[in-house]
Amino acid sequence: MGTSAINTADSIFSATLTQSNGLESLANAALQRGIDAFTSKDYEGAVKEFKRAVGIGRGSSFAADAAQFLAMSYLQLDDTDNAIKAYKSAFQVDPYRDDLHVKLGNLYFAQGKYEDARAEFAEAVRLNPGTVNRYSLGQAYIELGRFSDAETQYNEILRLAPQEAGGYLGMGLVYSRQGKHEEAIREFKQAIRVDEDLYDAYAQMGYSYADMGDMETAQDMVDSLERLDQADLADTLSRYMYKVDPPKMMFAESSNSFPFSLGKGTPLVALNSYLMNPNASKTLSIKIQFDKEMDRDSIENPANWQISRATGQGPGQAYNFGLQVSPNEAKLPPIPSSVTWDAENLTATVYFTVTQNAAANATIDPSHIEFKFSGKDISGLKMNPKFDQFSGFNDVA
Repeated sequence: MGTSAINTADSIFSATLTQSNGLESLANAALQRGIDAFTSKDYEGAVKEFKRAVGIGRGSSFAADAAQFLAMSYLQLDDTDNAIKAYKSAFQVDPYRDDLHVKLGNLYFAQGKYEDARAEFAEAVRLNPGTVNRYSLGQAYIELGRFSDAETQYNEILRLAPQEAGGYLGMGLVYSRQGKHEEAIREFKQAIRVDEDLYDAYAQMGYSYADMGDMETAQDMVDSLERLDQADLADTLSRYMYKVDPPKMMFAESSNSFPFSLGKGTPLVALNSYLMNPNASKTLSIKIQFDKEMDRDSIENPANWQISRATGQGPGQAYNFGLQVSPNEAKLPPIPSSVTWDAENLTATVYFTVTQNAAANATIDPSHIEFKFSGKDISGLKMNPKFDQFSGFNDVA
């Protein structure tokens, strides 16, 4: 090649390099302006600058970062569609950024698009099979119900980094989602042994205890989180416990309408003076307190209630204390005439009709009349069978 040709090639290269450096400088300036706008919460302005930085500096080393910032700006504007496009444009600029695949996967995960999330996390693992990426992939597998695949990821984490808590936490989540709560608790405890500041493990352990019905130990986890200054986790766990705890009757309020503390042989007229009249009927009521919000339609449906004479086997448990019932004994209807629900005070008022006999000498044992509810709470949970009925003698049982 002659001297002239060499000089020409050098000139072209120099001009190209100068132009490239100039474009990169412009792109970098746009990136900085975008960051300033983002910091100032001017997200629309940030979008403009980051788009400019990506367009001008597509071949630069920071173009993928500009695309990532662009996605973050769109998310601040609640524009997830364009945020996804921004992440995908980053892959075109730099196809080896596993962290960006994780971030896009997290976005899909938050949208409930678990298969799309799995694909992104799997690509991140292919690019960088580290523990963090494997943990994310395991989470997607859990949501897809692919528990064996999730276990594979967490077992690999435990093999690669047994000194890290993530593998134990992830394995606990796998067991928890399968209803294997004792195994889950074992893994969560191990995660805490490895990292006592892994507060999510305390919360997850609380969820497992709650799912097992051990609300007392679940409450211990709430108390531990509060002591550790993790108020948000403690509050979320408390709300979950309230939701999954089967509803209970707490007590019945003392009522002049139906004095349920009176014992066997109580004259019917003692319940209401109107019942001194032969064949007279009177609607009485009892107010029962529940421990949580109940489903109004369920609790106000009389068919979900049962009124009966106690049949307990223990001493004094049965109606009339187990003694022979007088022929004059009044009978109550098996279901209420109506029920009303007071959502503010969590109380149900049960109305039922009592009828005097022709001789006006009927008796009753109010303390052994049982009121049982078999409906559900606002979350659809059925009653705790240990606390679904009330009588004056036994209180709530």
